[in-house]
Amino acid sequence: MSLDTINWKILDCLQQNARQSNTEIARKVGITSPAVAERIRKMEDIGVLEGYHAKVCYIETGNQLKAIITLRAFMGRLKPFIEKVKDFNEVLNCYRITGNENIVMEVVLKNQQHLGKFIDQLITYGETTTHIVLSNVIENNPIVKSAHL
Repeated sequence: MSLDTINWKILDCLQQNARQSNTEIARKVGITSPAVAERIRKMEDIGVLEGYHAKVCYIETGNQLKAIITLRAFMGRLKPFIEKVKDFNEVLNCYRITGNENIVMEVVLKNQQHLGKFIDQLITYGETTTHIVLSNVIENNPIVKSAHL
């Protein structure tokens, strides 16, 4: 299945608000509601649509800090870290990357003391660098059809 213009319009609608009805999407993209439902099902089946998620405000959940933490793993400690990181509730996203660091994590923490305790757990796996997030410049930007050159 290739993504045509209508599929991209449907994806745009879902990325803006995944809770809108197929009828609302159909009105916006100019096809019937059953046709929207069928296209969405096909995009789910082939893995274009991977899921639907709620956006939660970390501050309203009692967390005061959001941080980006990089980890440069010690020799032989990367694989154990990759297994352990799955147990850390603080981690929103974790990426294995190229470059001097091996890992980038986006985390939320209750306060500075929580940050200190969290870093204490990480330093057994490698050297860390912490960046406190001051504000979001772009967040959850939609994936759009790229222009062909």
